[in-house]
Amino acid sequence: MSFNLGLFNQQYKQRKEYVDRFLEELLGGEPQDPPIIHQAMHYAVLNGGKRLRPIMVMEGAALAGGKPENVMLTACAIEMIHSYSLVHDDLPAMDDDDFRRGQPTCHRVFGEANAILTGDALLTGAFELMARNAEIEGIGLTDVVRVIREVAQAAGSQGMIGGQVLDLADEDKTVAYALSVIHSLKTGELFKASLRAGAILNKLDEAGLEAITQYGRHFGLAFQITDDILDVSGDQALLGKPVGSDEKNLRTTYTSLFGLEGAKEKAEQSVQACIESLSNFGPEAHFLRDLAWFTLYRSS
Repeated sequence: MSFNLGLFNQQYKQRKEYVDRFLEELLGGEPQDPPIIHQAMHYAVLNGGKRLRPIMVMEGAALAGGKPENVMLTACAIEMIHSYSLVHDDLPAMDDDDFRRGQPTCHRVFGEANAILTGDALLTGAFELMARNAEIEGIGLTDVVRVIREVAQAAGSQGMIGGQVLDLADEDKTVAYALSVIHSLKTGELFKASLRAGAILNKLDEAGLEAITQYGRHFGLAFQITDDILDVSGDQALLGKPVGSDEKNLRTTYTSLFGLEGAKEKAEQSVQACIESLSNFGPEAHFLRDLAWFTLYRSS
């Protein structure tokens, strides 16, 4: 199957704009008290972003024959979880970054304490939104509970947070296997949960769920490897943050372990694994196939 970058960009833009409209509706609205925390939440979420995770929720629903509008509360909830993780990752005690998406990081604008509370508020609010998905006609309460459990696991100490803890630690970081585990937890688990969430809410069978689970894992790895590559060779203006932060923070990455060409080869292998995982799906999975290929072409 050939990859048409122009067509993919058009389809991706449509999906991203759809997500952004929902996020604006959920977080924009009337001013709320206390103002500063809601301003910071708005700033953290509505300042750009690829929206890959909510788009994956939509695509998971599509694989099961569902409508995207029926899963948008969960899709936006997962984007809020992702945004909270970025706010906390940027803190001085973590990655100590000054810019995110081309703008000053949340703690640089609102202060460190308010940034911590902003992340807390986004994470808490996300689970409120997922619970509200049970109010949508055709969405089963049992399926909503299952999704909440899976997303909580993906974001928690055995998922995203666990991966960040390992990433901050010094032990075993020179071992390629350990690095793949870190990326799987820190990035892959939430991608996997996003795809599964949309599919579960629309009752995709277990064989289909296992297939997209494999896709999510391989996509997360491909995405993280290309992040490592962009940190070495990317354009700072397109990335919206300084390049070379991994080297500055003495982080072990795929490029430091395998070199630039070796990292690109491993990214391609992960993309091929994504494509193979979708072999039992038809045209309904075309966007996900293209999304996997796109990781090799992305510049931000």
